[in-house]
Amino acid sequence: MVALFSNKIAKDELKPGDHIYSWRHSYLYAHHGIYVGNGKVIHFTRGAGQEIGTGTVLDKFIFSSSPSNPSDSPCPRCGDQSKDDGVISSCLECFLSDGELYQFQYGVTPAVFLAKARGGTCTLARADPPEDVIHRAEYLFQNGFGGYNIFKNNCEDFAIYCKTGLLIFTTVSVGRSGQATSFIAAASAIVSSPLRFLTTGFAGLTAMGCGIYCVSRLVSDIGVRRDVMKIPVERLVCLPDLNEPEAESLVSHSVLDEPEAETRTPIGK
Repeated sequence: MVALFSNKIAKDELKPGDHIYSWRHSYLYAHHGIYVGNGKVIHFTRGAGQEIGTGTVLDKFIFSSSPSNPSDSPCPRCGDQSKDDGVISSCLECFLSDGELYQFQYGVTPAVFLAKARGGTCTLARADPPEDVIHRAEYLFQNGFGGYNIFKNNCEDFAIYCKTGLLIFTTVSVGRSGQATSFIAAASAIVSSPLRFLTTGFAGLTAMGCGIYCVSRLVSDIGVRRDVMKIPVERLVCLPDLNEPEAESLVSHSVLDEPEAETRTPIGK
């Protein structure tokens, strides 16, 4: 039962190709990466060592530097990574930054997915073999993963792409990140408050809000979405920034014409 609510694992349970994460700032958000073996983790950062960021004044409140911080003694294995950005490689200790180790779960059932009410811990999508995961992570470490976007292209999106090879080809919705979709789902539940006339009492309002939150999370999960396709990492790095509007046309037309690009088979088919 404990495993249903927590994905915490011991370091000696780690295997190359695992998607791992660690909570930051009292569970405000989680930082994600791919464990590639030999105590190393490849992960995606926003810039100037920031794990997350919006590019606004809000960063003063949610800012978190990379594990190696200018005021600290640099890690003997990683050096000073406080100015690094994009896809970087760190030792496991620097990645965790004194946090606990958790493993992201793939191929879960809808019931388990909804039971884990906090997004960014699991997905219905199935993972690819470890060798494919490590190849993508190492290739992107050398070639980059485009521009960071907290809602469409963040550290969790990076790790999910490495595990599945799935890319969203529309520009009208959030990315693969469960943390971002949970935020949007929570906002949807709040915005839906005008529907309160459909029910009466606090219990009814709570049930309606929870229902909207759960449905929004489920339909946004990459394991059931229709606007995704499988794209080889070698092809991915040739594309322009997928956060830009013009990228949608290129992905949905030129990439679909490529023989190696595969559309996703929906879960259960």
